[in-house]
This record gives sequence, C-alpha cells and structure tokens, in this order.
Amino acid sequence: MYELFEIMQSEWALRALIASSLVGVMCGVLGSFIVLRNMSMIGDALAHAILPGVVFAYIFVGVYSVLAFFIGAVLAGLISALLMTWIQQNVNTKNDAAIGIVFTAMFSIGVMAISYISQEHGVHLDLKDFLFGNILGVANEDLWLTGAIAFYVLLSIILFYRYLFVTTFQPVIAETMGISTKIIHYFLMLLLSFAVVASLRTVGVILVVAMLITPASTALLLSNRLKQVVLLSGIIGLFSAVVGLILAIKFETTPGPAMTVTATVIYLLAVFFAPEKGLLFKYLNKRNAQKRIFLEDTLKQVLKLHEKGVLSLSKLVDRMGAPLAKVKANVQLLAKKNVLQFDGKNITMTEKGIQEANRLVRAHRLWETYLVQQVGLNTEQIHEDAEQKEHYLTDDILDEMEEHLGYPTVDPHGSPIPKTRKLLKHFLGQLLPGKKGIISKQQLNENITSRLWELNLFPGTTFHLVESGTDFIKIKLEQGEIELSKSLAQSINVDIVGE
Repeated sequence: MYELFEIMQSEWALRALIASSLVGVMCGVLGSFIVLRNMSMIGDALAHAILPGVVFAYIFVGVYSVLAFFIGAVLAGLISALLMTWIQQNVNTKNDAAIGIVFTAMFSIGVMAISYISQEHGVHLDLKDFLFGNILGVANEDLWLTGAIAFYVLLSIILFYRYLFVTTFQPVIAETMGISTKIIHYFLMLLLSFAVVASLRTVGVILVVAMLITPASTALLLSNRLKQVVLLSGIIGLFSAVVGLILAIKFETTPGPAMTVTATVIYLLAVFFAPEKGLLFKYLNKRNAQKRIFLEDTLKQVLKLHEKGVLSLSKLVDRMGAPLAKVKANVQLLAKKNVLQFDGKNITMTEKGIQEANRLVRAHRLWETYLVQQVGLNTEQIHEDAEQKEHYLTDDILDEMEEHLGYPTVDPHGSPIPKTRKLLKHFLGQLLPGKKGIISKQQLNENITSRLWELNLFPGTTFHLVESGTDFIKIKLEQGEIELSKSLAQSINVDIVGE
C-alpha cells in the first residue's frame, strides 16, 4: 500500500489521475443523454470514425500535435455524424445499418492511411494506443486539452440542460416551443466528438463507449429523475476512472480496460441490488406479493366457510389445498391483525375481518361484471382472471368501476356484490326533502353530464332538495330554484354534505 501511495505522488501518476477523473466525469454526465436518446451506437461509431481525422492531421502537420489531432478528430466526427444522419433521413436504409456503414468505412480509411504512412514514410503510428489508450503517457498539453474539453462539455450541458431535457423526452413539444431538435441533436454529436477526442489518451476509442454507456446505465437503475441520473452518472464515471487507474497501477495492467471493468462491476452490483429496479428487490417484491395474495386468499376462504357455518381449520386446509402448517401460520398472522380470532383449534371472524374479506369478494365480482359487460367475455372465461386481479384493484379503482357499471348488485353468476360500509355516491332522485348535496364530478355517462350543463348544474354545485314529487323534484341553488324530472334525477350522482 505504501508503494502505491509513493507511485501516486509521482508527476506522471498525478497527470494520469487528473486526466482519468476529467474523462470519467465528462463521459458519465454526457452519457446520460446519449443513453436516454438511444444514441449509444452512434457514440461507438463516432469513436471509430475519428481515426482518419487523426491520421490525416498527422500527415498534414508532419509531427505529433495535440491541437492538430483534436481538430482532425472533431472534423472527422462531424463528417461522420452528418453522413449517418443524411443516410437515415434520405435513403431507404435502416438506422443501425447507416451507422455501421459510415463508421466501418471511416475506420477502414484510417487504417489504410496508417498503413500508407508506415510504408511510404517509415513512420510508425501505434494503433494499439489509439484503440485502448495510453494514459500513463499523458503529457501536459494532453492534460490541458482534456481539461478544456471537459469544462466546455460540462458547461454546455449545464447551460442547455432545459433544451436537452425537453428534446430528449418530448421532441414534439420542443418543436412547438420553437426549439430545433435537429440543432440540439447535432450539438450533442459535437459534444460527443469532443468527449471521444478527450478520451483518446485515457481509454482509447474502443473503451470510451463503455465510459459513456455503463455509468449512465447504472445511474438509470438507481434513479428515475434526470438531474439525479446525470449527477450519479458523473460520480460513477469518476469513481470508475480513479479506481480503475489505481487497480491498473497496483496490478500492473492496462488502465483503460481496468476502468471499463470497474464500471461494469458497479453496473452489475446495481443490477442486483438497486432499489426498485434491482433483481433482488424485484425478487423480494414478488415473494412478498405471493405471500400477501395467499394470505388474502386464506381470508376470503374463511369468509366463505363462515357464511356456510362450517368454519374450521381442517375445512380451511381442504379449501386452500395447502399444507396444514402453512395454512395455520396464515391464520395466526391474520389473528395478529385482528381480522380473525384463533385459539389453536377454533376460528372466528371479527367485524374487521368480514369487512376486509368482503372487499376482496367485491373486487372479484366487480371485475367479473366488468369483463362480461365491457369486454364481452362469457361467464366461463372470467373467474381465473378475476382471481388474480382482485388482489391489485384499489378502492379508488373499484369505486370508479362500480359507478361506471351503474352500481350492479349481482355479478354475472348471480352472486351478490358486497357494498362498502359507506355509500360513496347517491342518486339525486333517492334523496329526501331537506337534504343538502353537491353535484358529483363523475356521472354515469356523457349524456347526463351534458344535460346538467344545460341546466347550469356544474360539478361541485351545492344544492338543497326542496321538494320531491311523484314525477319531479325541486332543488334550490344560490341563484334560484330548478325543477327536474324524476327520471333524470334518478340518474344524477350527488355527494351528500354531512355524511
């Protein structure tokens, strides 16, 4: 460890560390937008396509020049980006095929140019350093160039964040706002070309794709908010670059691949352990969901046996078709939640248990009714689906479904649909004189809503029921009284004030 500390204090190691850090942060932040815009393959293509720019810059200048290489690489990248976009938009060729055609052609031209220089001029250009980087040979001018590019890329993303955000997620809205998605696309390509050039000395053109994609993909597993994704991606890129460099020095291996492997290991850790999106989290959620469903099924079967007057542990085991120990454990758990009473042999339902069990039955039978009335299935096709869906239907969904179906009292099999403890909706025609109510936002159909608008009875309007006759009712509003037909009143949903 002391030897490593000594090495990291040397000038070349500090230059390598600074360059790695700059590239890690820059590629991580920029990569967030590259991945979200499905431009990962374009990043790979640009990384290969800049080779002829570097080679021709060397031919033109005749000596090693960081500035010349930078200009040549950026020009080659922009030419490649324009060619790929032009083919995708004007030629009947698949998008990924257009990318493959351009970058392989450009890369091949670069390799041929290197061969020409070697044969005609006797100059040796090491293609390995170009492909995989040589961060331990970073010079001061390389460091200044990398720093300037990283600063420009990061500053551009900060300044144009809102434009990048809207064109990434809502390109149509961006166009209506007067934001050119094409200009933002080409600007992002320019930044991508800069990032690739800055990464030549650190990870090379092949592994720069990993530094662009892997940290961003990891961040997307950890968060759904773009600002957090961009920040996390930059941090992960920085950590991967620094740790990869240290490991490369420690184990005397190549830094570029070490950084890539480090980023990949972090990605794999996120794949398994990320909250919400990790495989472990999904497995635990699935397992908990299965336990919850089996527990709710147990409660529902207890209710059925309770209604038949034959409730016992042995009968419940037969109904569930599960081992005695598992069913008994569920009964004990339900007893802890005060929905059942269990003394080791006898089972009785509490009022709370009856309500919760009836909620499941209500969900099951309402869903069956919906499948028959709205989807058009027959009674033989609906039971299995309802057995699954009943565990996922919330009270709000059930209330809305019941209202949409017209408050059915029985399911397609003729079984009664349990009602909730409180009556969520009332019909105006059912109220007694003197009651105060509010016109509900949701009505049975658009025709009722339209009739109410014609009568200036808008959602949220408060009224008093003044008189209820045989074929009419009269209600009082702030601006006066309105008389409605009894048939219309029987179809108007209202909420009762004070209940």
